[in-house]
Amino acid sequence: MRTAGLIVSWCPVTASDATTLRSVALPAEHGGWSLTLEPVVLGLLVTPSLAGAALGGVALLGFLARTPLKTYFVDRYRGRHLPRTTLAGRVGAVELVLLVGLLVAATATGSARFWIPLLIAAPLIAVEIWFDVRSLSRRLIPELSGTIGVASMAAAIPLAGGDTALVAAGLWCVAAARAVATIPFVRLQLRRAKDQAHNQRTSDAAQAVAVGAAAVGWALDAVPTAGLAAILGLAAVHTWLARRPPPATPMLGAQEVVFGLTVVLATALGALAP
Repeated sequence: MRTAGLIVSWCPVTASDATTLRSVALPAEHGGWSLTLEPVVLGLLVTPSLAGAALGGVALLGFLARTPLKTYFVDRYRGRHLPRTTLAGRVGAVELVLLVGLLVAATATGSARFWIPLLIAAPLIAVEIWFDVRSLSRRLIPELSGTIGVASMAAAIPLAGGDTALVAAGLWCVAAARAVATIPFVRLQLRRAKDQAHNQRTSDAAQAVAVGAAAVGWALDAVPTAGLAAILGLAAVHTWLARRPPPATPMLGAQEVVFGLTVVLATALGALAP
């Protein structure tokens, strides 16, 4: 809400503009909050630092800026210019300025090695943006690409704090595996709850891929044993729940928040264990 207040005071908007600020500034994807913040929390628990905290702010602002920027570029792509287009452009511009400022702060206070995972993840974010501009962001490919890209913060934050590349790679592997296991499962549950056509095999395959990725990371001595166990447990629970009656959407979201925090805490404790 502080960001929203800053935007309102900084941007010369009318009262009618302010009434639409929420719709253009706040993400509609409630599950995105958890999937964005989990890699940040994981990285900071393992390697806390001022630079890492700044990168956490970058991740949050990037998530927030996606909504107004998507509105702005979708409108421009379709050749229309509405009052919301101007407001969305202003909101996105303010958030991007703040994001760049935090990147500068992270570079000045921490190791510049954090740029390596961010650059590796950039093509994934670009894929998500390409789909966003064409109003196709609800498809599986952009959702997975964007979330795995954001999961790079689990690697960037430890590197910014001076941790090893092996630790960073292991945390990114777990965060990415969590995303791979979660997104297809949530899509399946939402479709089942609405009695829409669905393919359970897609979710089951995603659980197998997530476990496989975590197992490879563990074999390479990057993923802690507790992290592998957490992903195994997550995949098993998802596979079981996919065969049970689907819960209401709020309950589904609450379940995933609990699952995500469990994976984060288990992995962090495993990484910090002597």
